[in-house]
Amino acid sequence: MSSFSFKSLSWRKSKSSKSDSAHSFSSEEQRFRTENMGTLRVPETVPSPAQDCDRLKKAFDGWGTDEKALIRILGQRNAAQRKAIRETYLELYNESLIDRIHAELSGDFRKAAILWAYDPAERDARLANEALRSYKKGVRELQVLVEIACATSPHHLMAVRQAYCSLFDCSLEEDIFSTISMPFSQLLVGVVSSFRHDKEVVDSIVADSEANLLHDAIKAKQLNRSGVIWILSTRNFFQLRATFACYRQKYGNSIDQDIVKCGTSDLESLFKMAILCIDTPEKHFAKVINKAIVGLGTDEDSLTRAIVSRAEIDTMKIREAYSNMFKGKLDDDVIGDTSGDYKDMLMILLGANV
Repeated sequence: MSSFSFKSLSWRKSKSSKSDSAHSFSSEEQRFRTENMGTLRVPETVPSPAQDCDRLKKAFDGWGTDEKALIRILGQRNAAQRKAIRETYLELYNESLIDRIHAELSGDFRKAAILWAYDPAERDARLANEALRSYKKGVRELQVLVEIACATSPHHLMAVRQAYCSLFDCSLEEDIFSTISMPFSQLLVGVVSSFRHDKEVVDSIVADSEANLLHDAIKAKQLNRSGVIWILSTRNFFQLRATFACYRQKYGNSIDQDIVKCGTSDLESLFKMAILCIDTPEKHFAKVINKAIVGLGTDEDSLTRAIVSRAEIDTMKIREAYSNMFKGKLDDDVIGDTSGDYKDMLMILLGANV
């Protein structure tokens, strides 16, 4: 069982409300949340926030918590609807929905429910802070920072940074710089501080030139060159994918395959992860889920994060990538490695009826 703690995630009205209001959905973010095929299933007719709150209050106040009711309400509402429920619940009952969930539930189910109930930007800000506060800061702990910076929209990343400042009175970049050693901090500060152009603009001449620059850096085993980090942290995702494709065409291997030639340390692993998150995020998250459930024990933190954070974005694509990469069904593997209300919470986010 994982040791992830939510003590640091207690709801604070003044700061939480700032991060909620800071997160508006741009056209690019709407593309991330709809076109990329999430598995969240919202009913055609959705009750009002007040009606949902009434059902949630009854689920909490009865003889024992009605976990299934909570799962079926929150697990079938999108980010905007969950925000309305949080705000309405506070207005009606003068208590935080997040705090009530924390008091009523336990274990991995509580972690999943709380992460899902949060505003997406606040959720990711808190996950980033938890990673930076962890005693160990290896690839497993730091990958959430790469995911936030390289596998979400530029507008979401900006919202996460704003939420982080509001919640922790410090910028995400400052915390990375003060808690992560070089050269990891150089890469991580670069990608989290970026604000990429969110339009599909590609320059083939730039792609060719920067494919050469990346090849030279890999050949020299100098991934932490400022030029490499500048490319990864400033170019829009479409431009970078064109650069990676150009690299493959010119040099015969994908860039992540060639990075292995630089070594197998955590630095190379983080660079590979950043490139995979930019190029094909569904493959990255398929790997995260597979690694979380294969072998002895389950990494519930990673499994929860992957499903909760992508359910409104691209879990259908992750499911397909998982099948192609591991010759198995993602849903079956999740069911086989989880149980009870925790399993039901994950499965409803994957589109199952529970």
